[in-house]
Amino acid sequence: MTGPVAGSEQRMIGRTWRAIAVRTALVFAVAMIGLDALAIGVVLYTSRADARHTLDRAFADPDVLTAPPSGIWVYRLRNGVLARSPGAGRGPVDPAALTAVAAGRPAELRQVRYGGREYLVRTARRGSETLQLALDLTNEETDRHRLYVALSSAAAAGLALAALVGAAIARRAIAPLGQAMARQQRFVADASHELRTPLTRLHTRAQLLEREARRGGDPQRIAEDAAALVRGSRQLGELVEELLLAAQLQAEAAHFGPLDLAALATEAAQDERVRADQRGVTIDLRIDPGEHLVRGVPASIRRVFNSLLDNALAHTSSRIWVEVGVQAGTGRVVATVRDDGPGLDPAQADRLFERFARGGHGDARRFGLGLALVREVMTAHGGEVTVAGAPGRGAAFTIALPAWRSGATAEPRTRWWRGRGRARDRR
Repeated sequence: MTGPVAGSEQRMIGRTWRAIAVRTALVFAVAMIGLDALAIGVVLYTSRADARHTLDRAFADPDVLTAPPSGIWVYRLRNGVLARSPGAGRGPVDPAALTAVAAGRPAELRQVRYGGREYLVRTARRGSETLQLALDLTNEETDRHRLYVALSSAAAAGLALAALVGAAIARRAIAPLGQAMARQQRFVADASHELRTPLTRLHTRAQLLEREARRGGDPQRIAEDAAALVRGSRQLGELVEELLLAAQLQAEAAHFGPLDLAALATEAAQDERVRADQRGVTIDLRIDPGEHLVRGVPASIRRVFNSLLDNALAHTSSRIWVEVGVQAGTGRVVATVRDDGPGLDPAQADRLFERFARGGHGDARRFGLGLALVREVMTAHGGEVTVAGAPGRGAAFTIALPAWRSGATAEPRTRWWRGRGRARDRR
């Protein structure tokens, strides 16, 4: 599974799994029972055919009465006189058949139980005499019964194996459905989280713009707010496109080109100032001298800043400040979003980046996806995100990205998606 699945969908998956398991087990069971029945039929037919063939050969032997084959008793009725082979019982195995055939009825072949043993008896006329040959089948019957027991045991074991195989096949067959549902729910959660902040920002700017227009405010300020609204709607369109592409498993290549991390930080801070002003929060921007080019996708890194600023504003109260700083280091560029809010427990720092994890402050309706997505974006870009802080002393989230090498060209990469949270190189 790639994510949690809702209870109703989980129950549906369970029902589907059981249905596939039962049907697969039934198919295997029917097949095995059919094979057992076929094996028993072949054994019976072969055994009976061999017995008949033995009796036919013995019946054709003119000396069968005096020198019968092993396991065969021979009785002869001629002119009302009954004779028997050496070792045969005193009376015929099937006297009624012998009398009837001698009186003119057709020859008979049937299985008879006599003296606690099983015999295959053939009674037929040969010239002026009537012969009855009884082949002892007791040992063969015992062997067949043992075979039946063995086949029945094998069938029982086969049914148990069929149930296990059915369950295994059902589990493998249903796994893609569960993964697809988990990916769908994860996409919905990601989309809901990613769209919430820009929609809130656009709504706030639209309200301010409407208020200024009704009051006949400063045209310059109205134009600036309108431009910010246009820019925000464009970014929202880019985000929607990014989310749709992220939902595709066969994604197109994304180019990790040079981008100015300081410019993105400045843009993100400016976009959040309206919301920050309404909450009485001051956003300070501190950009150190130097080059701040990094390797990455602008839309993704912009979302990182949006998520970090949204997290900072959600965990601050009135008259608190947020600082956004960018500085160049050795081989990388570092940006920090720091706030003077309620802080965090250092022991719980790593858990903050888990999906659906929630801190101990802020809006209880938040679903804990922003920081998890930040880590996934940073991992996809070959960077990292860390957090530091203490209870009552605020928190500082720091991202570090590889610096853009002078003379490098944009690198095509397979687009990463949130279900995997990493970039894979096509090279």
